[in-house]
Amino acid sequence: LQQTAGHKFTVRDPFLMQQSIHRIRIPLRRYPHLILSSYYNCYHPQQHPLLQRKMESSATAKPKISTSAAKEFVKRFNEAYATKHEEFENQFWGTKMALASTKSVTYSSDNLFQTKKDMEDLLSNPEVLEEAKTHRSKLSALLDDNTNSSGCQKTDDLVKTLDIIIRTCQCNDMSSSSEAKSIREETSKIESELEMARNSMKLGYIAPDDTNDEPSGGDVFVPASSVALRNMVRTSAVESRRRAAYDGLRSIGPFVCDNGFVDIVKLRNRLARKLGFIDYYDYTVTNAEGFGKETLFDILDDLELSTRPLMEEGRKELVKRYGESALEPWNTSFMMAGSVIKKMDPYFPFSKSVERYVKSYSALNITYADSTMTLDLLDRQNKYSNGFCHWPVPAWVKPDGTFVPSKTNFTSLANPTAIGSGLTALTTLMHEAGHAAHFANIRQPSPLFSQERAPTSVAYAENQSMFLDSLVGDAAWRAKYALDLEGKPIPFDIIEEEIRATQPFAVFALRGMLAVSYFEKALYELPEEEMTSERIQSLADEIEQKIQGGLSPRPLLSVPHLVSDEASCYYQGYTLAEMSVHQTRAYFKKKYGYIVDNPNVGPTLTKSYWECGNSRLFLDLVRELTGKDLSGEDWTDSLKETTEDRITREKKEYNEVILQKATDAQQGEQKEHQDIDLKMTVRFVDGDVLIADSTKSDGGLLGACKEFEDFVASRISSAAASAD
Repeated sequence: LQQTAGHKFTVRDPFLMQQSIHRIRIPLRRYPHLILSSYYNCYHPQQHPLLQRKMESSATAKPKISTSAAKEFVKRFNEAYATKHEEFENQFWGTKMALASTKSVTYSSDNLFQTKKDMEDLLSNPEVLEEAKTHRSKLSALLDDNTNSSGCQKTDDLVKTLDIIIRTCQCNDMSSSSEAKSIREETSKIESELEMARNSMKLGYIAPDDTNDEPSGGDVFVPASSVALRNMVRTSAVESRRRAAYDGLRSIGPFVCDNGFVDIVKLRNRLARKLGFIDYYDYTVTNAEGFGKETLFDILDDLELSTRPLMEEGRKELVKRYGESALEPWNTSFMMAGSVIKKMDPYFPFSKSVERYVKSYSALNITYADSTMTLDLLDRQNKYSNGFCHWPVPAWVKPDGTFVPSKTNFTSLANPTAIGSGLTALTTLMHEAGHAAHFANIRQPSPLFSQERAPTSVAYAENQSMFLDSLVGDAAWRAKYALDLEGKPIPFDIIEEEIRATQPFAVFALRGMLAVSYFEKALYELPEEEMTSERIQSLADEIEQKIQGGLSPRPLLSVPHLVSDEASCYYQGYTLAEMSVHQTRAYFKKKYGYIVDNPNVGPTLTKSYWECGNSRLFLDLVRELTGKDLSGEDWTDSLKETTEDRITREKKEYNEVILQKATDAQQGEQKEHQDIDLKMTVRFVDGDVLIADSTKSDGGLLGACKEFEDFVASRISSAAASAD
């Protein structure tokens, strides 16, 4: 508003109206027809018809949206987050894989803690959250005044990015408590120290006298990773060895409790309560899934009650078949499938596992959007004892439209000489590669959409990987990919034997998932004065008895997720994901009649589940694809399927694939030697050793797979020579 010669002159322009000064220099480029008599004077609108028409026009015109400040903020944030995220993930990989430090980087628990702190400092900075909210509020006001601008892709992306920054920062916000941040930092430091200690733990078993592992005399310690111990419990034909391996797994609980886990649990709860949550479980679930602990256990309680009778019937059947000793935790897994696993072993050679995963994904039309994947698949000393898939570089789209392909670090713990290792490795590959495909195909305007921590739903992340690893259990998939080294498919007789051995007990896997969640719920509900090493260990046994009917073949305190910050209070995600896996499988079966080698699977998952990242709610995505709300109905139906019905169904699907393979062979349509392009670069490593790089290998991706196969063969030969 400017006073001129006693007249009020109103300027209808958002740029001028935002100025707080009394005297205004009117921009001549905007009003070229406006004649100024001096710096301080201008015409009254009635004295100049051109200006009057301009003013009348501007009274009804929509102001232009000014988004430059918001864009600059988002640009700075995305770049800062991407840098800090990569620095942390590089430390995470280096420490978990026990890599040697170099001149340019030192791997240590201190550096892991510091890089994590740097990343979390950005996400928990109240000024960043406030600035994002301010930009979002201003943008909302401008959009309300400019309804014609809705639908503009760049504006929509800006709004979406501000929203995910706000959501992510709120998940990390510690500003409501002056003590919360220091508690968080103290917890992170102890977590890093415990994980390093756990990696270097002297883990293994005491060789019993009745084995050939060592000369008789006993008390000879044999080093073994947790994965190797679990494999022994599942496959060893000697009960004393199974029990020794089980005892080795049981030793993890006292170790972690005596090396910081008790303090971690206490600190996690203090943090959550400072921030206004019931406990740490409630805090974590709310941030990840968008609903609290109470809502979660309404779902899990229904599943627990509805499957309890199946669990009780399964335990009775186990006793009926094999006697009371079958219920001992070191016997249960072997009694269910141990002998048949040995028969299956020749059809799942570990050396071929990567090639078969690659061919299976190719047939599903799954690609990786030019990502780079580093695979460290073999077990070795001091390596982290659980498979995982992380992304130093998340996939995202920059403001100029440039797509940033993901960089993935992917690990498992395979022992090529162990019975069952090929099947385990292949299942892990299909699982973790599912994570990699999912996150590689996210196309959103910030790396926050494609990072695996809150507010990314655990169930959403695990749904993708568990759907794809479920294929390994299908007879149709095995008819195509479970081949011995001569290329002969696994006979259906062996598949039928496995079904008869496992179908009555399939519910045990579900109960095992539930047990972890119920244990963590009870753990974080313990009064702090009861949080001792002894009480936590006894609580784990109580939950196993309650949920699984007896002690578990996999002791709860040996589950690595409990200790790890990013995976604690995580296991309910597997349960919710398994519900959606069966629902998604039912959708594909109903629509197409089959899943294995269905080229519609990849594009459907990409469009319906993957591209959106965490910008959409998991429950909405499942509903939109499958046409119904998430439920456990399809899962429980599969558990209730009779053994004979399942054999009939699986045999039909198996025979259809065998027939199709024969037809393709007759028509010359087999393409076994054709190179496969999953649109990714693969690097096979063994710790610090580079085994193969698909960009440098003759034959591309399959050529790199062949180099990996040769490396494994050499490893097996060396192990055999050492044994001799």
